[in-house]
Amino acid sequence: MPHNISLITTIAAGLGLAMILGFLAARLRMPPLVGYLVAGIIAAPTTPGFVADVGLASQLAEIGVMLLMFGVGLHFSVADLLSVKRIAIPGALAQILLATLMGAVAGIFWDLTFGEALVFGLALSVASTVVLLKALEARGVLDSINGRIAVGWLVVEDLVMVLVLVLLPPLAGLLGGQSAADLHHTSEHSLGVTLAITFGKVAAFIAFMLIVGKRLLPKLLWAVAGTGSRELFSLCVIATAVGVAYGSAMLFDVSFALGAFFAGMMLRESEFSHRAAEDSLPLRDAFAVLFFVSVGMLFDPHILVEEPLKVLAVIGIIMFGKTLVAVALVLAFRYPLNTALVVGASLAQIGEFSFILAGLSIDLGLMDTKTQNLILAGALASIALNSLLFGAINPLQKWIGKHSELARTLASRTDPLAVLPDTTHESYLSGQVVLVGYGRVGKRIAQTLTESKIPFVVVETNREIVERLRAENIPAVCGDAADADVLIQAHITHASLLVAATSNTFHVRNMIEIARKLNPNIETIIRTHNEEEAKLWEKEQIGKIFLSEKQLAEGMANHVLARMGKVEHH
Repeated sequence: MPHNISLITTIAAGLGLAMILGFLAARLRMPPLVGYLVAGIIAAPTTPGFVADVGLASQLAEIGVMLLMFGVGLHFSVADLLSVKRIAIPGALAQILLATLMGAVAGIFWDLTFGEALVFGLALSVASTVVLLKALEARGVLDSINGRIAVGWLVVEDLVMVLVLVLLPPLAGLLGGQSAADLHHTSEHSLGVTLAITFGKVAAFIAFMLIVGKRLLPKLLWAVAGTGSRELFSLCVIATAVGVAYGSAMLFDVSFALGAFFAGMMLRESEFSHRAAEDSLPLRDAFAVLFFVSVGMLFDPHILVEEPLKVLAVIGIIMFGKTLVAVALVLAFRYPLNTALVVGASLAQIGEFSFILAGLSIDLGLMDTKTQNLILAGALASIALNSLLFGAINPLQKWIGKHSELARTLASRTDPLAVLPDTTHESYLSGQVVLVGYGRVGKRIAQTLTESKIPFVVVETNREIVERLRAENIPAVCGDAADADVLIQAHITHASLLVAATSNTFHVRNMIEIARKLNPNIETIIRTHNEEEAKLWEKEQIGKIFLSEKQLAEGMANHVLARMGKVEHH
């Protein structure tokens, strides 16, 4: 029996405590993440009883971050990011700037130095992609336009934080700490040279992954899949995630997280991407648990007693300040209120990059452990309460819609994309098909309708898609189809059919209820991936329901053709 089993002890204790406390949290209708964080606090050196090896837990957490970011990449392609670039890029940059300003002002008010206050603000500005993904997946909206905007927004935030982590060591001396050169007693380049080297490495890494990785990794997955060995395929997926993450850090000095993210994004180009995501999920979940346990180990609960007002202020900045800023920015880009609330709720927490930034700042002498504990307290509270914000989106939207004239005005009156152009032909205003959603399924249905010369109007929340459709002379309205004003602009009152081809079924019930009030004779066709949901909707006679993508693409289009008196084209 070996005497040094600290790694096994840390894993066994971490997973065991997390399982028990995660179960209790779930029974109390709280996110299991809360239980994982509490498990870390119990095993921390700052609390009595069992003490785990914090150093080993931190390395296990790094693997967790790699695998989690790898999973993000598997679900998010370059095309997805580009599809929301007009809102995700400027929105994320503006939100980081404003949130950092709020945190920095609070830090200066608490007598922190300028450098510490700046880093403190940056740590509060970036949300956790891990927490966001779990929240969106639990609500089935990860692949919706709202989900893509939220994930795209956080990917931009992560990229900015990667740049901050690279630039902070050489800039630490200017901010009142010790530069990396001072810590390692090496020569220090000028600031201009350091910036040039940093940008060059990041650009080289991205170029390498887009040129080489995009071609090589899918071919590797195909070759391994050809062996017919399930365990070899799973090994290839995990080895790719961890290997690319490690190699990118060693060769290009980028973070493990960014390397793993790009590895997943490149594997997404393979036809085996769904299988890769499924096979790697159990291991990703296990290490995600260890990641949150390790975060809990860093937290000193005494901060709650010593500085309760500061803790409340930090929570307020994270959960309300950032949320209000994000909601205002999304509305300023003329997206629907629901999109603004979803993005706002998505950003109302902080996570992995905040912890990494705080740890690096301590090493560089820019931050003390007391400030780090404020960040950890804000993270614990915001992660625990984040699901409550998501749950409040629907009631809040209804309340705002009923009581706020401003919200109804923002819904679209002055937005040219929210109304059909005056030049729209009258054939699109009566007897037409209202097609909600223009994703993969919506495109195919639209193509079939066009070939059969059936007039249709598209309702889509993605402004870029609406702009492109109008450039192609396809009538389209930007907005949430669960909003009566949006359906009215699509002339639902005189339409023949309402086809809900969107993957987001979150508002389908409200959409159909409003459509039937405006047009009692309208027939509705909807999609769902959930058989239980389909059975329930069939009992309620919500409309003609289609399951699976094959039915969605072919069956829904053929049904429309039949109802419109057209013969199917082969």
